[in-house]
Amino acid sequence: MSRRLGDAFNRQLNRELYSAYLYMSMAAYFESIKLKGFSHWMQAQVTEELMHAMRLFEAISQMGVRILMMPIEAPPTNWPSPLRCFEDVLKHEKLVTTLINDLVKMSRNENDMAAVNALQWFVNEQKEEEEHATENLEKCRRAQDTQALKALDDELSERPWPMG
Repeated sequence: MSRRLGDAFNRQLNRELYSAYLYMSMAAYFESIKLKGFSHWMQAQVTEELMHAMRLFEAISQMGVRILMMPIEAPPTNWPSPLRCFEDVLKHEKLVTTLINDLVKMSRNENDMAAVNALQWFVNEQKEEEEHATENLEKCRRAQDTQALKALDDELSERPWPMG
């Protein structure tokens, strides 16, 4: 793997860790406004993002690239509403999809098929992540009153914990 591509993989590892950090911040926000189900959903998302980071960590290592830990950018800590928070979830997942797709293009341009193969799981996973984010955003949009928001909070509390 070229140094340029290895550096790009390391940057993606940092972005996966940022994703976990962002969702942890969102969980803390939901705790602060007493939406425990929303917080639970975000905490499960933290775990899932950490699993993504570890999968990428292992792939980088297997490709013989030195893993470099970089500072993780501080995420936002407050949102004006649960709806706005889930709008940011979808926006973030679309960004991650773009970053993964760019990494695939770079890997193809460098004719590094091992890297392309390692990234295919992430391409598929991002499709699923965007679907979940869109679904939850639409549910938030429909939850226009306190009763509907409470029902959604109860539903989100049922999210199963990710399994490695």
